Amino acid sequence: MSTDRLLDGRLKIRHLVLVTTIADEGTLVRAAEALHITQPVVTRGLREVEELLGVPLFERLPRGVTPTEYGRPFIERARSVLAELRIAGEEVRLLQSGQLGTVTVGTHLAGSNLLLPRAIAGLKAEHPRLTVVVREGTPDTLQQLLLAGDLDLMVGRLSSSVPVRLEQERLHLEPIRLVARAGHPVHQGPTTALAELVRYPWIFPLAQTALRAELEAVFFHEGLPLPADRVECTSMLTLRNLLVSTDVIAALPMFIAVDDRELRILPTPLSSIRRAVGVTRLADRAPSAASSALLEHLRVEGARLAEFEREHAEREAQQFGRYA
Repeated sequence: MSTDRLLDGRLKIRHLVLVTTIADEGTLVRAAEALHITQPVVTRGLREVEELLGVPLFERLPRGVTPTEYGRPFIERARSVLAELRIAGEEVRLLQSGQLGTVTVGTHLAGSNLLLPRAIAGLKAEHPRLTVVVREGTPDTLQQLLLAGDLDLMVGRLSSSVPVRLEQERLHLEPIRLVARAGHPVHQGPTTALAELVRYPWIFPLAQTALRAELEAVFFHEGLPLPADRVECTSMLTLRNLLVSTDVIAALPMFIAVDDRELRILPTPLSSIRRAVGVTRLADRAPSAASSALLEHLRVEGARLAEFEREHAEREAQQFGRYA
């Protein structure tokens, strides 16, 4: 027999179900009962498989049937095929419900500290078999990856303008705050006015970034030069290490510093800088089940952070007599 005959369409899934059920039940009558069909249908189906293979699969006995030397290996392989099909069907079902699969998300400074990690934690608690791939980069780089289909979602600061194929959803507003280490001498000074802070070393965002332009506008509005002693950096690991080990001051999204015991937020007002944080995705592509599941958790965590931000603003207003 040529093995091509098994792949030309004549061998059906129902044949595999039939022969494995006959082997399990031991008689054609009980196999028919288990499959809710008549015995002649079972007999005809078994004859079709045996004619296709050219060998008998069962030996007929007075009280039933037993697999032949040809039937035993074929039945075991049939069981394996059916098991793989059941697994495939379960994986499709799980994919449809967002329980299995992969979602790839890009992130940058805003959103990377609390929003995305909390959303991922909630997602994994609900769907532990779903894989989340996180890629970090600049907003421009992540936009290109999103357009190329290499990302499902992008989490971070929303842009004032994006390519027409992208759509944005705001999840919460996050103020930019000035931050220094807990033991920084600025905390013992008489004032934290921006004019007094210029004499310390600073970490600034790179030129041509939105936050850099906004910071420069704040200094210009105050009639102050940019700090002469500064490092320009966007690496969060490098930035934080410099913050906790030296006397630098940096402007960061509030949620990056608010839960860090080694950092303290300064009451210096930067009221003109507030970031809209949210999700960017392709407008012309329906999200996968996995992407939709992560998006729902991002919305939940965004609402919680928005409420936390309001409470934090009220506490600051009471403590410093103003909202920064």
